[in-house]
Amino acid sequence: MTAALQAETAHELRTSVMRLARRLRHERRAHGLGLTKVTFLGHLDRSGPATTSELAAVEGIAQQSAARAVADLVDAGLVIREPDPRDGRQVLLRVSQAGRELLESDRARRDAWLATAMAERLTDVERDLLALAGRLLDRLAAEPE
Repeated sequence: MTAALQAETAHELRTSVMRLARRLRHERRAHGLGLTKVTFLGHLDRSGPATTSELAAVEGIAQQSAARAVADLVDAGLVIREPDPRDGRQVLLRVSQAGRELLESDRARRDAWLATAMAERLTDVERDLLALAGRLLDRLAAEPE
């Protein structure tokens, strides 16, 4: 594959992934949380307890902005603050049961939309190719070792 064709393929892939991401965001139920707050919840759910500083780094935002988002999540009962057992000066954040239920509902809704769209719009062979493409996208997204 020539460099020009690689660049064109990369451009098409990036725009397709972005369109799909936008469509999946559109399928999100109206829970009133912005993308940053949902990202924080998802990170805490996948990776376990974290500090506000760690969440700010994940999202690439200022710690003050992260602190406001975290305060809103705590006030909504979606995140719980608890002392860090290794460092009593630190506060760890973890997803509450209500936060986990919101995430599960949100993920299930988007997964259902995607499964239906795949069933209605793609052939069996295309669905198999998409399954392979998903694994390839994971490899591309992984941090280099």
